[in-house]
Amino acid sequence: MLFFSFLKSSPVPGRALVYTVDNYLAFIKRPYLFNVAWTSIQIGLWTTGLCALIGLPAAIALARATAGRSRHILFLLIILPFWTNGLVRVFSWTMVLREGGILDYALHWIVPAAPSVSLLYSFPAIIIGLVHAYLPYMILTCYLSATAIEDSTIEAARSLGARTPVVFWKILLPLCMPGLISGSILIFVPVIGSFMEPRILGGRIGVTMGTVIEDQFTAAFNWPLGAALSFTMLAVVLAIFAVSSRVLSGRAATP
Repeated sequence: MLFFSFLKSSPVPGRALVYTVDNYLAFIKRPYLFNVAWTSIQIGLWTTGLCALIGLPAAIALARATAGRSRHILFLLIILPFWTNGLVRVFSWTMVLREGGILDYALHWIVPAAPSVSLLYSFPAIIIGLVHAYLPYMILTCYLSATAIEDSTIEAARSLGARTPVVFWKILLPLCMPGLISGSILIFVPVIGSFMEPRILGGRIGVTMGTVIEDQFTAAFNWPLGAALSFTMLAVVLAIFAVSSRVLSGRAATP
């Protein structure tokens, strides 16, 4: 793919290979790609943020409020999405979010006079599908950090008069931060390159860097541009890893 990214056209038998770096100037020659990239980043930030808001409390509750068989059952429920095909999972959400779907039916069952509700082919629909797919990553990474917190630390804080919000902000959140950062990386990096959920749940508005790259390979047969866009995203991902590794190393070195 790196070799293809420097070609002027897709390699086919009988065509001379012409090399160029114009594919890496796509963001300059095609300004609309900036809007597409910003949409991808927004989707990544929203998905990562919601996974953090849901996953961190769930991981802490799983680590500190459960034990034995109940913990195993909850673990099973958390990893259950990994056992289903991703395409089937996304199409299942279309049955829930479309007009006349499960969500619309439940709303009319509660409020018969309510107007029809359809979240399908919208930005929230994309976020819902991605959060469902990637939430287990956040829960599992935060769970590893939460289980390392000793009970004596929490008991000491409570004995000094700290209430639950103070215990969370002063003790649990800082000690769970490595897992939170690791989970954020594991979610944000693949989400900004996702194409299945945006295409199926977003429809016309689900144009992201992932869908653009997919179209270059499958529809436009412009492998060089698709490869160049992929390596541009790879550079962004490596920059994220470089920054996050410094943050994690700094926290690990802090006594």
